[in-house]
Amino acid sequence: MTDFQLEVCGGCNAKIPAGSLDEILEAIPKFKRDDILVGFDSKDDSAVIKISDDVAIITSLDFFPPMVSDPYVFGQIAAANALSDIYAMGADPICALNIVAFPEEGKISSLEKILQGGASKVNEAQASLVGGHSIHDPKVKYGLSVIGKANPKKIWQNSTPRVGDKLILTKQLGVTLVVNAYNVKLASHEQFNKAISSMLSLNKYAKDILIDYDISSATDITGFSLLGHLGEMLADEYTAILKADEIPILDGAKKASSEFVFTKGGQRNRMFMEEKVEFQVDDFALEEVLYDPQTSGGLLVAIDPAVSGLISFTLPENTFNKQ
Repeated sequence: MTDFQLEVCGGCNAKIPAGSLDEILEAIPKFKRDDILVGFDSKDDSAVIKISDDVAIITSLDFFPPMVSDPYVFGQIAAANALSDIYAMGADPICALNIVAFPEEGKISSLEKILQGGASKVNEAQASLVGGHSIHDPKVKYGLSVIGKANPKKIWQNSTPRVGDKLILTKQLGVTLVVNAYNVKLASHEQFNKAISSMLSLNKYAKDILIDYDISSATDITGFSLLGHLGEMLADEYTAILKADEIPILDGAKKASSEFVFTKGGQRNRMFMEEKVEFQVDDFALEEVLYDPQTSGGLLVAIDPAVSGLISFTLPENTFNKQ
């Protein structure tokens, strides 16, 4: 095995559907310790454990199969995606553990590149890679278990918006559509590289800017799509209005959806959310973008509209380089 072939259900597109997860989680017995401030019952991006009045530990894990052919880049994307759950809580990562599944007959050099790619992102996050666990498995999978730290009084949660808040999305949508379109020669190399660059970008930089503002609610956009994660933020208590011409979309994503480059994850997201969404424009390609599963997507934050215009993002430009 010298490299990886793009998998239709790779990346966050491999997530179990939100509806199925809800049913599974409802059946799990719960014991709530007093020092657990946030658990899985609220569908937040990470768990929060209170250590003192000023310190809380944030913990999460994420892993998935490849969505790109280069093992080093796959490692980078998987690590950036896992670290994102910590940033989505307004926290800083401290350390990470590798989670690895790799074929027994696979080439160790490919596994080394995956781990090197992941380590490069952990280092960029100024966190320490402290170990991990690996098993043999017919399908390659990689990710991280991450521990972060924050003030418990300043934790961002994903379902606490205020009426009148403005929504800010820090990355463009459509990475799965563009990557899949590239695989079937319906997207250009330039469009593909921009999608890769987006997935490689740590949400650290957006979090470091937003942390100085009064954020009422935040999450990161991953496998359940913009509409799925926005639905979690609204928590059946609020309504959000999205303006079609203000939604940031990667070049090539709408073309891919108009060419019917669909994903199973996108269709599962549509089936789960369609009764909660009203489209007032006739644009099927746009709908597919909004249901598209994102891997290492941006932060979605709810913020006072009076200060939202003061925020300016300058994110690093990542280059897709094979190692």
